[in-house]
Amino acid sequence: MEALNRVTAPAAVAYPERILQFGEGNFLRAFVDWMVYNMNKKLDFNSGVVVVQPIPNGMVDRLNDQDGLYHLNLQGIHHGETIDSLELIDVITRGLNPYTQFDEYMKLAENPDMRFVVSNTTEAGITFDPSCRLDDRPASSYPGKLTQLLYHRFKTFKGDPGKGWLIFPCELIFHNGTELNAAILRYIEHWELGSEFENWYKTACGVYSTLVDRIVPGYPKDSIDSILDRIQLDDKLVVQAEIFHLWVIEAPAWVEKEFPASKAGLNVLFVPSEKPYHDRKVTLLNGPHSALAPVAYLAGLNTVRESVEHETVGRFVDKVVFGELLKTLDLPESELRKFANDVLDRFRNPFVKHFVTSIMLNAFPKFKTRDIPGLKVYQQRFGELPAGLVLGLAAIITYYKGGVRADGAAIVPNDDAAIVELLGRLWAGGDIAAVAQGVLAAEMIWNEDLNAVPGLTTLLTRLLTSIQEMGMMKTIGVVVNS
Repeated sequence: MEALNRVTAPAAVAYPERILQFGEGNFLRAFVDWMVYNMNKKLDFNSGVVVVQPIPNGMVDRLNDQDGLYHLNLQGIHHGETIDSLELIDVITRGLNPYTQFDEYMKLAENPDMRFVVSNTTEAGITFDPSCRLDDRPASSYPGKLTQLLYHRFKTFKGDPGKGWLIFPCELIFHNGTELNAAILRYIEHWELGSEFENWYKTACGVYSTLVDRIVPGYPKDSIDSILDRIQLDDKLVVQAEIFHLWVIEAPAWVEKEFPASKAGLNVLFVPSEKPYHDRKVTLLNGPHSALAPVAYLAGLNTVRESVEHETVGRFVDKVVFGELLKTLDLPESELRKFANDVLDRFRNPFVKHFVTSIMLNAFPKFKTRDIPGLKVYQQRFGELPAGLVLGLAAIITYYKGGVRADGAAIVPNDDAAIVELLGRLWAGGDIAAVAQGVLAAEMIWNEDLNAVPGLTTLLTRLLTSIQEMGMMKTIGVVVNS
């Protein structure tokens, strides 16, 4: 089988380099680069991507071996239809390693057509390192590397305000743009680059916070033989991802005109604030996960997909998503319902085997950030507690009792040792009411005493008792029918 490159794949297009990308990993190739591919095909966006390896050891050599080409396998359910597509992504022009090609790296700043910067350098990538120097080849931190380029561009084009860059970080931290901007400004001060450059950076460039959402399993080792048989070329960089995608960019409307992804039919939103969408994702995607996982597991189910498709547990998921958590958010209901239905399609993805036990890792901290805020808002708005969410908490507490499931599977909690020890001690006392009170009072978990939430101790005790006496499945039936 011939290797994939621009000779063996002559349909691949060569685009002018307008996008600088820090990070060569699976996520950016399955997310941003796929979006650029669609914009090129549907809108004549006419933009190529230069990939910069942000750390000394990476894979730009493998990218270059294939002339930047790779196939993307999208799988999932979209509007009730099962998707299993395979596309050749041709937007990457080349890859650079700044640790061995520093001069070539700096020349990127001299390209008058370069306009956009995207990055995914992991959550730890956006950091200020005071040991970095302007004359490092290159600076070790990502913000340091970017500042080196920006300063060189400023000098090359003599402060031309039309040569600034629009910068979209994709690191998985809230307000990633704010954090990156702050780090760049610290380098400008630390390296004494001057007020003229600082003013140019502030007025000619923009760093915009973004929220990204797409599950990218990566290289499909289990199905690679069938994929290669389909494409009839040896592609060592195939990447697999779910069909769902969302990119929320906190930027002025004029930025969307330069990066018109939505016109290409992509789920890219330019908004005044990403916070409502951050809250929506945490509440309607992560929140149901944390409530569903322990309930489903104790009911004898093992994966997210079989849980949402189960007659009884599926009704529990619908109650938590549509009847409880959705009602705690402030975006338009139609928008929330569309997102929630997309979430359930993602949960039903037949190509992803997502075990509920993996979600149970560090279950208490997850429930604290994902579900407790919604629980409180729901009570404030409706004067009662959301029984589905409280059942999720009761299921976590029961799971942390340990022992074995009805089918003989061992229950092995995985969390902070102090939390596991606390739950073991409370359950050893044999008093369910004391278990509920003790867990809710654990400030090391919640940073507050949740016994102060009106009615929570009583409802939690009742549900814990029901699980012990009737089992999880019957308890679910009582909750969803109430």
